[in-house]
Amino acid sequence: MHFILAALLALGALLDLALGASFFVDPATAGVDFGLQSPTPMGLSAMRGDFAAFFWVAAISMGIGAWKRRADVLWPALALFAIAFSGRLVNLLVVGDYDGWWQPMTVEALHVIVIGLAIRTFPWNGTSPVAPA
Repeated sequence: MHFILAALLALGALLDLALGASFFVDPATAGVDFGLQSPTPMGLSAMRGDFAAFFWVAAISMGIGAWKRRADVLWPALALFAIAFSGRLVNLLVVGDYDGWWQPMTVEALHVIVIGLAIRTFPWNGTSPVAPA
């Protein structure tokens, strides 16, 4: 089980690393895939900084968690994707659906499930399989 979870975390980390890089290198093009269009320097700056940070922090957290098999380092990635999923769910309920609404929510839900399972399965601080009290 540890190997499978570590492999899934590593794959997710690679995906998030690539997404972060795409926003860092070419935010205008990467933003289109997320339904964003911002031709202004301020908007491009926000996409480059904020989206790259989101995906790179998640990727680093998941990569270290997968490599070291440590639950404690996975919390930042879990928080990022749980909040992102929650925001999309609120938007779905308040604003309504749009074409392809389920795709990003599925990716975020899968992240939350895999990271949550890894947190429950991997040891904390690399020492104990039980979370601290």
